[in-house]
Amino acid sequence: MINLCILIPALVGILSGILGCFLGKLTSKGNENNSDLFLKSDLNECRANSNNLLMKIQSLETDMANAKASAAVNLQSFVKSVDTISAGITAIPYNSDLAFSILGKKFKQDDLKVVEGIGSKIEELFQNAGINTWKSLSETPVEKLQMILEEAGDRFSNHNPSTWSKQAALAYLGQWQELKTWQDSLDGGKEKE
Repeated sequence: MINLCILIPALVGILSGILGCFLGKLTSKGNENNSDLFLKSDLNECRANSNNLLMKIQSLETDMANAKASAAVNLQSFVKSVDTISAGITAIPYNSDLAFSILGKKFKQDDLKVVEGIGSKIEELFQNAGINTWKSLSETPVEKLQMILEEAGDRFSNHNPSTWSKQAALAYLGQWQELKTWQDSLDGGKEKE
């Protein structure tokens, strides 16, 4: 006969093992369920944050598009107002004392020689071409100025009028300090390279 002393502890051990496995699986399923719930909660929170960020991006893109449109309208309005203002200006008062104090030379109003690079002969060429004032020189394209110089011959064609219109504009507007500062950086009326 089987010894009950051995059989009872063996049965208790087997039952304990089975019960331990069963309890372990139940416990691990509970942990897996808790872990799944935590991950699902985390995923839902990430999705909500992602949706919020997408809404903010769309809002910012709309704001940016509106700002661009507004800037374009403002720029057009500004250009029109500048054109209107400049069209309404008949003459800028010329202050020879102020010009002298800054430039160190006396110039009559609309003396084209105030522009660095223009001497008496070039001034005469431009006047013969109908360019008699700082305003008219400022509005003349560089290409036309170059053409006038080239038509006058080799003596004049090597001059570079690329800054002359802008210099004349500063003189016309009475911006003597800006003109002086810029001319100090020029080399014979040309931008230094």
